[in-house]
Amino acid sequence: MQLNKVTDALSVSPQISADDMPAICEAGYRAIICNRPDGEGSDQPTFEEVEAAATAAGLEARYLPVTSGIVQDGDADAFGAALMELPGPVLAYCRTGTRSATLWSLSQAKSRPVPEILAATKAAGYDMAGVARRIVNGGKTPTDTGDAKFDVVIVGGGAGGIAVAASLKARKPGLEIALIDPAEIHYYQPGWTMVGGGIFEPAETAKTMGSLIPRGVHWIKSAVAAFEPKDNAVILDGCRVVKYDRLVVCPGLKLDWAAVEGLEETLGRNGVTSNYRYDLAPYTWELVQGLKQGRALFTQPPMPIKCAGAPQKALYLSGDHWFRTGRLKDIEIGFCNAGGVLFGVKDYVPALQSYMDKYGAALNFFHNLVAIDGPARRATFEVKKPDAEPERVTMDFDMIHVCPPQCAPDFIRVSPLADAAGWIDVDQATLRHKIHDNIWSLGDVMNAPNAKTAAAARIQAPVVAENIVADIAGREPVAQYDGYGSCPLTVERGKIVLAEFGYGGVMKPSFPKFLIDGTKPSRLAWLLKEKMLPPIYWKAMLKGREWMARPEKISAGG
Repeated sequence: MQLNKVTDALSVSPQISADDMPAICEAGYRAIICNRPDGEGSDQPTFEEVEAAATAAGLEARYLPVTSGIVQDGDADAFGAALMELPGPVLAYCRTGTRSATLWSLSQAKSRPVPEILAATKAAGYDMAGVARRIVNGGKTPTDTGDAKFDVVIVGGGAGGIAVAASLKARKPGLEIALIDPAEIHYYQPGWTMVGGGIFEPAETAKTMGSLIPRGVHWIKSAVAAFEPKDNAVILDGCRVVKYDRLVVCPGLKLDWAAVEGLEETLGRNGVTSNYRYDLAPYTWELVQGLKQGRALFTQPPMPIKCAGAPQKALYLSGDHWFRTGRLKDIEIGFCNAGGVLFGVKDYVPALQSYMDKYGAALNFFHNLVAIDGPARRATFEVKKPDAEPERVTMDFDMIHVCPPQCAPDFIRVSPLADAAGWIDVDQATLRHKIHDNIWSLGDVMNAPNAKTAAAARIQAPVVAENIVADIAGREPVAQYDGYGSCPLTVERGKIVLAEFGYGGVMKPSFPKFLIDGTKPSRLAWLLKEKMLPPIYWKAMLKGREWMARPEKISAGG
């Protein structure tokens, strides 16, 4: 726990836990302020948990959530009012402490000289130079000048961001590239399904971000607040400005846990779990091992979601364990899918349906999870069948695996780069922005009609890199993305249905059919994809080789 003193009345810190409350109280603090919204990351407890622990320790607690990078004037006013109302000294926290320091700086703008604000926050370890500029400019950050300038700026350090950085460096080593991402850890998220199935250990899915960013690429550890494409500028949390010649936007998407009533309060207990969070995937395996009889539900929300096969894979791996341990006859499995089909590419449905039949899973189509009562172990679904009035139904459960609703991140949805639905608006072939011709996007956040998978990002990265290099040389973009995506659906330990497809659901197998027929369960596909993909994935991002764009090369180990 790191407590950074700003003044005698206030300290700020990165994320704290419920277990920290006794130490915070012992350090003399009398109140805490949470500036981090619930569900922002997999590493945070809910405010409800923090508040309960704070109350037990004799501390007052206040919830003033601020979306990363979007500190409004009203937020600063509320923060200043809280400091006046709460007993001091006060500890405020967010993910890193930057938002809390920013809120304090803005709240003090009318009562303290700017140099005093800068000195206090600098001593606490936070650079508020950008905030000072915002104060003296009447609350608006100037973007005609920047704190730094790069040939290419990449927003997002996930699979897409690191892969495109490596691919650009491989093509044009002299480029000055900056990658913006506040995360310390890079997660191989497809592996979390394997954690929930007892196949991987959680640590196998995580590496430090610094170890994966290609050599020579500048890492800016900050969240993005806004985009000013007319000035070729990215505004960071804390109001610093980074300028670019070309911009790549790939921050992934947002898991909207709050969209399901009661879900956030019960995640990780009461039999409610999800492989879509690093800290919850082990709980999935714990529940699967512990369930001897009863009802297990698995949900899938409306599209788009990342890796549309993941909700089913959780079911298949659980069903396989219960089958192998002889418990399946005593366990009722239900798959509650907001959509109307088992899988979007019909060629793969027969093989998947055979495993739904094997595990005795009831298919409940057009069932969208809208509420969970954890203590009562009851889930509520809105059922929207074609040509019928919507209705609500409830189901009891002993275990439920939830795939959360998903959307574009807040700072993307409100940006000038987004379409009406909130996704980055790109040409689906070149992945270039439709309006701003020096901006590209890839991965889950852009609006091309492809599946949102890591396999898709792996193919998109060299397309974006090739087209940026062509643009720098004054040529038209030549690389084309064909919508390739892949869902290796693990239907039992040692077997997968390898679904590979492009735009419009066209099948795009990457292996000869005599070797792997993707429409049938295959053990060889398991070895090549599930067992081999994680180390090859890391290697691909680091080296930025051409074979990243050619999935058939995976069979040769890169």
